[in-house]
Amino acid sequence: MTQPVSVDIVADLVCPWCWLGKRNWDAALKQVPNIKVQTVWRPYQLDPAIAREGAPYRDYMKSKFSGEKAEQWKAMRDYLEQSAPGAGIEFNFDGIKHRPNTLNAHRLMRWAAGQSKSDAAAEALFEAFFKDNRDIGDIAVLIELAGDIGLEAPIVGELLASDKDEKAVWDEEMFYRKLGVSGVPTYIFNGRFAVSGAQEPGVLADAIREASQMPPEENADEGEV
Repeated sequence: MTQPVSVDIVADLVCPWCWLGKRNWDAALKQVPNIKVQTVWRPYQLDPAIAREGAPYRDYMKSKFSGEKAEQWKAMRDYLEQSAPGAGIEFNFDGIKHRPNTLNAHRLMRWAAGQSKSDAAAEALFEAFFKDNRDIGDIAVLIELAGDIGLEAPIVGELLASDKDEKAVWDEEMFYRKLGVSGVPTYIFNGRFAVSGAQEPGVLADAIREASQMPPEENADEGEV
């Protein structure tokens, strides 16, 4: 008997693989229309030590991908740019000027989830950063994006001006790090098994089908904080 499937997508909003992974996930869901799937976005900061004001993008990338790693990044970038059109997205890496801290973006994701708008928030944040090259660590940008997806922008502004839910985001991230998540995107199916990386839609659809044949683990939603 087919069971409903709950999937946690652990991701960061400045991870290009995560935007590609989101679009692949959207395509995967269309392949399993008869399975009820609940998608829950979970926070992960690729660099939690980055300053809250962020850093110049080129300098930051040079510090992270120097020497042999520079060739590795070039190969990844080439793959991402080649894969983007098929997923209906656009990476404008050359236009990125600033590498933001994503804690505030993850707080916005959390509040969007409370209004059943986390998917729209993720898409808006990915597009703002990778296509439009906006600073998604900037509070003014986040307030504008919040309004664009139907959240109450003035309320979001008040929340962002406070430390509301900062600890909750950190605690949730640490929960998944302690589970062993070390790269994103990571898809966790019914709290039972995980699939890592921006897998093709068919791979993700097969994982949904597999998960639909098993009940969720008790306390599978323990990541909710």
